[in-house]
Amino acid sequence: MKDFKGKIAFITGGASGAGFGQAQIFSEAGMKVVIADVRQDHLDEAMAYFKEKGAPVHAIKLDVTDRAAYAAAADEVEKVYGAAPDLLVLTAGVNVFGPAEASTYDDFDWVVGVCFGGVVNGLITFVPRMIKAGKGGYIAATVSWGAFGAGSSTAPYSAAKAAVLNLMESYHIALKPYGIGVSAICPANIRSRIYEAAIQGRPEQYSNTGYNVTEDTQKLLASIHANGMDPRVLADWLKKGIENEQFLIVPYPSGPRMVELALERFVDYASPEGMKRLEEKRKQPPTEEERRHNAEREGYDVSAARAPGSAPSGPAAPFKDVGFGKAKKDLDWIDPAKKVN
Repeated sequence: MKDFKGKIAFITGGASGAGFGQAQIFSEAGMKVVIADVRQDHLDEAMAYFKEKGAPVHAIKLDVTDRAAYAAAADEVEKVYGAAPDLLVLTAGVNVFGPAEASTYDDFDWVVGVCFGGVVNGLITFVPRMIKAGKGGYIAATVSWGAFGAGSSTAPYSAAKAAVLNLMESYHIALKPYGIGVSAICPANIRSRIYEAAIQGRPEQYSNTGYNVTEDTQKLLASIHANGMDPRVLADWLKKGIENEQFLIVPYPSGPRMVELALERFVDYASPEGMKRLEEKRKQPPTEEERRHNAEREGYDVSAARAPGSAPSGPAAPFKDVGFGKAKKDLDWIDPAKKVN
């Protein structure tokens, strides 16, 4: 897709963070945009911005885990703009930090339900409509760099994002004959308000968490995201990737090399010798190249870059003071001394 003018875009999570940046960039490219978001206050803020710009943007309050609401939103798009979307961008997501071994069913049901289930619901809702419209089009998902590595403190999120990456590749292959392109964009740290979800946006039915989540831990997380990539910059990467019909978009100058390094571990996992080699690698400090890549992804100076898999150590430290990424204290099977950073 190279011509955006006059076409319709539907963006989940479109009222803040990465989604809001996407809404701005595609609106400025001449698209009629629908922003769907679960937070009414975020929708109100976003619509105030677009009304000031005089842009054709329509807001829909949507919980991406609600399939009936998704179908109603799709009907609303066709009613408002007269057709199914030409561009579907699935960006809505949530995250929460804590040891994998402290995870509860609710932690998985909430995070995986939004991050993976929300994408599934978007595809099942819109793909048939886009195919029937016969106009071709494009679908993209904001997948996250977390798809490329196991997260000992983000197990539900990393698992969900890895699943989304695989799912989008399947649709990339399946939809090509219909003239519908598919991309997965995989940023790391973004300047967003995703940290608000763990306290303000988590539904009551998923409130049983095994993680230590407090106002203080989320303030610390906010300070990390403050150093992240500007959402508009991320959206520019996405737009260029769509124009080039590039499936995997890693929004950094070193993106292809980052992917190469991230996937090397699977070669090591596949043999006894490789397992030993991997163990030795993990004992070594990061190479200069790794430090540069870490800094690119996290958004802080290379001198503060962290070793792969460790807790961020830039301007947002110290973590220990507020118990960020730790288990709730009442979990009697957790040994804090064995926490893997």
